[in-house]
Amino acid sequence: MLHTRRRLLGLALALALCACATAPSPAPAPQRPKLLVLVAIDGLPMRQVTGYRDQLGTDGFARFLDHGRWFSDANYGHGHTVTAAGHSVMLSGAYPQRSGIISNEWRDPLTNEPVYNTGDTAYTYLDNPTAPLAGTSPRNLKVETLGDVLRKRSPESKVIGISGKDRGAILPAGHKGTAYMYMGETGQFSSSTYYMAALPQWVKDFNAAKPADAFFKKTWAPLLPEAAYARSVPDGQPWQIASGNGNRLPAVIGDQLDAPGPRFYGNLLASPFGDELTLAFARAAVKNEKLGQRGAQDILSVSLSSHDYINHAFGPESRLSHDHLLQLDRHLQAFFQFLDREVGAGNYVLALTADHGFTDTPEWAATQGRDAGRFTSGPSLAIVNAGLAAKFGVDRLAWNFSASGLLLNEKLATERGLKFIDVEAAARDELLKLPGVAAVFAREQLLGSDTTTPYLEAMRKSYDPSRAAQLQIVLKPNWIFSYRPGGSTHGSPHRYDTHVPLLFWGPAYVGQGEMKERVEIADLAPTLAALAGLPAPAQAQGHDLKLKP
Repeated sequence: MLHTRRRLLGLALALALCACATAPSPAPAPQRPKLLVLVAIDGLPMRQVTGYRDQLGTDGFARFLDHGRWFSDANYGHGHTVTAAGHSVMLSGAYPQRSGIISNEWRDPLTNEPVYNTGDTAYTYLDNPTAPLAGTSPRNLKVETLGDVLRKRSPESKVIGISGKDRGAILPAGHKGTAYMYMGETGQFSSSTYYMAALPQWVKDFNAAKPADAFFKKTWAPLLPEAAYARSVPDGQPWQIASGNGNRLPAVIGDQLDAPGPRFYGNLLASPFGDELTLAFARAAVKNEKLGQRGAQDILSVSLSSHDYINHAFGPESRLSHDHLLQLDRHLQAFFQFLDREVGAGNYVLALTADHGFTDTPEWAATQGRDAGRFTSGPSLAIVNAGLAAKFGVDRLAWNFSASGLLLNEKLATERGLKFIDVEAAARDELLKLPGVAAVFAREQLLGSDTTTPYLEAMRKSYDPSRAAQLQIVLKPNWIFSYRPGGSTHGSPHRYDTHVPLLFWGPAYVGQGEMKERVEIADLAPTLAALAGLPAPAQAQGHDLKLKP
């Protein structure tokens, strides 16, 4: 009996050991990505990506749409949707109410003096002239970015931001990264003394080769046959800006110029060649800085500016914008395939988004039966001041339009014995009389907790009381703040300005498929942080989208 029990026990133990030996081991968790790559397309509404999807190449935007994880209803949560604000949100996860980057530029509420979002007179550009209010440092950014979190944990990590615009490079790079931006006067890429005392040799070599000059007299021709552009508005419309490179394709960049110079270098950005040049510099950065190839985790942010310039001049409904998106798609494909070769397709994660969407040109919208128009600041300011003077007997109580609001001279009102709350209310009433104005919010509302009034919560997220004007303005749909007679812009809380791409690729890290729930771009930084094994930036207001397969 005892012998039988021992035999059965031995048999059970043997079976158990056999099972342990033959059971498949769990799949190892993927390594953390060696490189996080953020591509920001300045001024790209999501409707253009999906609207032209059938004409995309096989491995640009399609890499995300066909093989990555993408969100079809991604929006900015703040109301003043402009370049600096959007770029400040991407890798911080913080709205302008926390970051302080309320606009591209604004006026100091105490002095009425202009402030530029990345302006800092303590620093200058390297080997290039520095204009007044030029963007040279992240001093005005009140929050940390994902790159700042990474470099606090891992000082040997590199965080590099590259863009055609200073704000597109500086704000995603954060306080501890390095920013390189295109110089429209010289056609070079440079940085500022905030980051370094002298440019690295590889940057000097890149500039010495004069790659911008290679595009002089180059022709921007449509990528597809004429019939392919039937869904967009033809060239040469009276509301399309004809300065720069003209408003018709084909267009010769530098036409009627004798040699490359500041005018050519500036106009280059408003063409597909601006993105091509920026991506060439990004390739040089990856190669020479060995990004994702050194045993340390790195971050590369590349902001491509050309689509924004093109949409401003011609409108997102135009054939020029349509064709530019297709040209950009091909440039992205080449860049992604370069990363596959240089870094290794399994070693990096790609994220693609935009800093804002775009409004259709008002004149075009009007032809489609929409109520559309232009709100011009000069005449509007005069009307408001005339109304305030009639009521209070004091001239120029309204100082200026600042970012998305009207800045009132609170000091003058106090000196004249006026209750500022009365001046504020009267100015609000005057603004609401103006054509195109949908809503005006006063400081008390913006600092309150009401979440049901339309547009208020979005404008609250754009409002930093130490920097913003006292009255915040929302225009009616299809109306734009306008400073010239043609072209279009952005900056509203309406969906065409807030709805942008949020696309991810990295087979081992993010999975595949369309996600239809509404998400916000503030979720991008916490999501990338989770993929990288990092805590989210301290002031982030978004959340991890949990992309892991």
